[in-house]
Amino acid sequence: MGCSTSDSAVIADVFISAELRGIPSHGMIRLKDYYDLWKAGRINVKPDIRVVHETPSTAVVNGDNAVGMVPAFRSMQIAIEKARQAGTGWVATYNSNHYGIAGFYSKMALEHDMIGICLTNANPLVAPTFSVSRLLGTNPIAVAIPAGKQPAFIADFATTPIARGKLAVAEKKGEKVRTGYVQDKEGNPSNDPGILKHGGSMVTLGGDYEHGSHKGYCLSAIVDIFSAVLSGANFGPFVPPSVAYLPVLNEKTGEGTGHFFGAMRIDAFQPAASFKAKMDQWIETFRKAQPAPGKTAVLIPGDLERQKEIELKKNGIPLIPQVISDLEAIAAALNIPFIH
Repeated sequence: MGCSTSDSAVIADVFISAELRGIPSHGMIRLKDYYDLWKAGRINVKPDIRVVHETPSTAVVNGDNAVGMVPAFRSMQIAIEKARQAGTGWVATYNSNHYGIAGFYSKMALEHDMIGICLTNANPLVAPTFSVSRLLGTNPIAVAIPAGKQPAFIADFATTPIARGKLAVAEKKGEKVRTGYVQDKEGNPSNDPGILKHGGSMVTLGGDYEHGSHKGYCLSAIVDIFSAVLSGANFGPFVPPSVAYLPVLNEKTGEGTGHFFGAMRIDAFQPAASFKAKMDQWIETFRKAQPAPGKTAVLIPGDLERQKEIELKKNGIPLIPQVISDLEAIAAALNIPFIH
């Protein structure tokens, strides 16, 4: 598509990381979305990513409408460097695009004995509590915290009951989804993963008010404000779609999609070795929790993804036939040999 070798390597790393961690909704299935956006002239493959404002511990980055992984990777690098100098580093990024899994960027802080935080808003497919209007994105939150002998604590989750990409996976497989994930255009619960194409919407974490959807709404709103209002990106219903089949609105409140990154040096609070030993104790305490009937163990955030990564590195990454067909078609269009 014309990306530089270094940019392509970053994009590939994020795609493969998503697949290895058992999150195919953000892996190779997304390549077709990016390709279609590029064909439509809605992604810049030769970006000039730059800091446009900064203090010793903060920065604002203009992503120049790049493939989102590229400004996101650079922004987290800046946050880590700020933290190295000032104790904590915070970067707000605008004029970007979909960037894959949020956990990839929060994990970057771990090797520096730092806590990593990553947020992003997304195109509006989600209705706030009591609404049928699509005003928010799936707006994920990712936090990575290092430990000592134990694996790192890595929480990476959408502020909706299901990620948009998982709806796409279910639709390609011809499967239904659970009630409580999406609603039709009248606000009735639906199990159709393709309902978004028919005026439906996703719901916030909790599903409905009685099950706490207002709390998911709050989380999603916080992500939107930190990612967009603070950075100068589009917020809420004005975020540009990450798929080419949805039109770009003429009205906007900023530039592109927005992200927010944080890095916190542990020794800005206490010696890193001491903290990591306490994290080991915290993790071991929760691992010893008594499982509910029928459950084998209590998991720590990041366990499932880590176990999946071990499995897939050994056995290979499975792709559903429709994704393989998409990749073959793209390769043919770009005159690239395709081997599967």
